Amino acid sequence: MTGYFAYSMAGHDKGKIYLIIKEDADYVWLADGRARGLSNPKRKNKKHIQIIKKYGQETDIDVMTDEKIKYIIKKLYGNESNGSR
Repeated sequence: MTGYFAYSMAGHDKGKIYLIIKEDADYVWLADGRARGLSNPKRKNKKHIQIIKKYGQETDIDVMTDEKIKYIIKKLYGNESNGSR
């Protein structure tokens, strides 16, 4: 799932769009480039997200920055990214 965009489906951030930057068996770590950057990702249960789109096949999380994540979310999803799905 790493490199995919996802909607938050539950919690106080319901409807927000994030980039999945890491995963394990039960959880994913999410970044939006704003409140939740790469240095402080949000941990969320996989059951509480919905995968929506992948940003290119060559997406390499190691070269992503908070600014790039923020720009991509705004460009691809516009006003949907603020939680008002």
